[in-house]
Formats: sequence, structure tokens, C-alpha cells
Amino acid sequence: MLLKHHLSLKQIFSFTWKVDLMLLGCCTLVYLLDTYWLAAHVSIPVAVSAVLGTAIAFFIGFNNNQAYDRWWEARKIWGALVNDSRSWGRSMLYYATAPGNPATQAVVRHMIYRHLAFITSLKTSLRKRPDEYYTRYLTQEEIAEVQKQSNIPNALLNMQTRDLEQLRESGVIDGFRFIELNQLIVRHCDSMGQSERIKNTVFPPSYVYFTQVFIWFYVIMNTLMMTESIGAWAIPFGWMFGFVFHVTHLNGITLMNPFEFQPLGIPLDNIARTIEINTIELLGDEPVPAPVQPRLDGLYVM
Repeated sequence: MLLKHHLSLKQIFSFTWKVDLMLLGCCTLVYLLDTYWLAAHVSIPVAVSAVLGTAIAFFIGFNNNQAYDRWWEARKIWGALVNDSRSWGRSMLYYATAPGNPATQAVVRHMIYRHLAFITSLKTSLRKRPDEYYTRYLTQEEIAEVQKQSNIPNALLNMQTRDLEQLRESGVIDGFRFIELNQLIVRHCDSMGQSERIKNTVFPPSYVYFTQVFIWFYVIMNTLMMTESIGAWAIPFGWMFGFVFHVTHLNGITLMNPFEFQPLGIPLDNIARTIEINTIELLGDEPVPAPVQPRLDGLYVM
């Protein structure tokens, strides 16, 4: 996730240099084609540019609106996970008390830590990047058990529910507190399912593909039209128009998959570390991990 409100020219160029080169190459080729062959056969009407530009603007606007909706929904889901994680740790610590019973107290603390394994394993499954960080909060038996299943975060929630039921049966928590704690597990499951829905639902590729085709068609037609009136200046002006449309569309494409490991994605590393810090501080344990540091001179955080 970007942290700065302004980007330098260097940062903008690093984000768009491939598109810039493709646009300049395309506009140059179209200019040469029109100058040495096409101009003698056909003249491109000015109205073509206006009609195409308006149509493409609608396509890009639709794509970007839908992409931002996906990104913002993902951010709200993980914001809710932060709140529910704090509630889980606090409720388990103060509701499931068992003075004089060290074994039960150890189970309660382990359930709080196991939630950190759920958060980090969910982050790993959404990003599809190998990461065994979650195992530090599990026993060897639990690691062997969850790794037999295809959905590790869901397996961890099953363990939480199983141990919570055992605490209820042993009288550590009463029925009302059990309902409240179980409802927190249900909310964790809801957030997991909502995240998986966004991750596994592919944005309609036809919208992305045809929008890109229309933008390139617009760049070609616009360059042809301008070549007849301003000559070689059609190349930089063609790049200028193409740059606006392509970068606007590219900005939307990068938001379509909010859990990808890229600067415009949701900062799952930072959110998971925040939950981890809050939980360890709640328990009064050491060491408390350091916050995730921003990258590239404070430009973004993952």
C-alpha cells in the first residue's frame, strides 16, 4: 500500500516505462506508415478521435470503479480482522480465567497465540507465497495435523472451536461467554471466506482485454489523424494521449487483485504484524516483534 500522497518523476517512470516505450514505438510506426503510404489513400475524420475517446473513458471508468470496490472491500475485511483479533485476545484472557489451574491457563494462552497462526497462514494462502511463519505458534502435533488439510486457516479455526468447547465442558467459561467467544470465531471464518471470495473470483477478463484493445486502437487512429495536421509532432502528442488512458487503466488493473504482493496491494504483512504486536503486548510477553518497515524510502508498505 502506498504511503505517500505524491510520487516523484523517477517513481512514475519506474511504474510506466514499459508503456512509454510501447507507445512511442507504436506512434512512430503509425506516423511512418501514414506519411509514406496511407496518406495517399485515405484521410481520417477528426470525429473518430472524439467518439473513440468518449467510449474508452466509459470502459476505463467502469473497470477502475469495480477494481477499487474490490480493493476497498479487502481493506475493510482485514480492518475487521484487526478489531476481532484484539477482541479475541482480550476476551480469552479475561473471560476464560482459571486461577490455580496452570494447565488450563496454558491452554487459554495457546489459543490466543494460535490465532496468530491463523492470521499469518491466511495471509500466506491469499498471497500464494511460501511462508512457514505461522508454525512458530503451533505445536509439532498441530503442525502435522493442519498440514494434512488443504485449507490451513480453516483447520486452525476447527482447533479453536474444539478447544473452546472443552473449556466450556470443564466449566472454565459459562454459556454466555462461550456464545460470545464462539461468535468471534464465526466472524474470523466470515472474514476468511470473504477474503477467499475476492481472491478466487477472477475479474471478467473480457473487460480488461477489450479495454486494452480499444486504447491501442484509439492511439493508432489519433496518431493517424494528427499526422495529417501536425506531421512528426503526432508522435509525442500520440504518446501523451495514450499515456493518459493507459496509465489510468493500468492503475485500475493493479487494484483488481488486492492481495497480490505488490505496492498497491493490501498491506497484509503490516496488518498481520500489527495484530501480532497487539496480542503479545496484551499477554505481557517478550520479545515484541518490530513493526514492518516501509520500503523504497518510505514509499509503500507490504
